[in-house]
Amino acid sequence: MSNSIKEYQLEKEKDFKAYQAESDHTVKHFEKEYPELSQEFKKIQDEMYRMFAAKHMDYGLNNIALGGDILNNQDDKKFSLTGLAIRLTDKISRLKNLLVNGKNFVKGEGMEDTFIDIANYGIIGMLVGRDKWKK
Repeated sequence: MSNSIKEYQLEKEKDFKAYQAESDHTVKHFEKEYPELSQEFKKIQDEMYRMFAAKHMDYGLNNIALGGDILNNQDDKKFSLTGLAIRLTDKISRLKNLLVNGKNFVKGEGMEDTFIDIANYGIIGMLVGRDKWKK
């Protein structure tokens, strides 16, 4: 590996450590200033993760990969991300209908479930984009 690449990697690592230190300070300040909000946010993140894990075990990787090689083929990755965008659009449409109707007709799938689905699809999109949608 050339010296310039090593220097670049060291600089990126240094920048990330500086970002982490600043971010840690911000998080501590936020948690002190907004203790109830921060605790509820963490609780919701746990609910989201549990729902993601359960659905992932039901659907598997292929549900998002759509049978393509999203790690090595940019067209397959784009197709997968397009599918996620369509699913997000469906969830947003559902949310709008829930707000307009003021009630849900599918038992157990209200606004909170829809918000969790929207957030999880966003994270799945990031996982696909970062090439982490794999075992």
